[in-house]
Amino acid sequence: MPPIATTTSTVSTPISAQIHEVLQQAADILGTTLNQFMVQASFEKAQTIIENEKIIRMNKAEAEIFFNALDNPPPPNDKLRKAVATYKDYGLYDSNRNT
Repeated sequence: MPPIATTTSTVSTPISAQIHEVLQQAADILGTTLNQFMVQASFEKAQTIIENEKIIRMNKAEAEIFFNALDNPPPPNDKLRKAVATYKDYGLYDSNRNT
């Protein structure tokens, strides 16, 4: 269930009688109100959608190109050298860190 909110917001949408019946049946099976069921189901679906957007999808050829670039990076160019120098100039560089 979503975290308990200190403020609330209302969402309202018209639905057909058939959809209402299916949603109510599911809510009844779970022993919740229709509103509780709709909030929980919507929240779970939203989390799934958001989580799926974080996954990188590649076919085999794309994955080979990607991992080859990680395993064999090109040498630093002038733009990268300048960015590293700027990073160090701002005092963000810590020589004791690996990153």
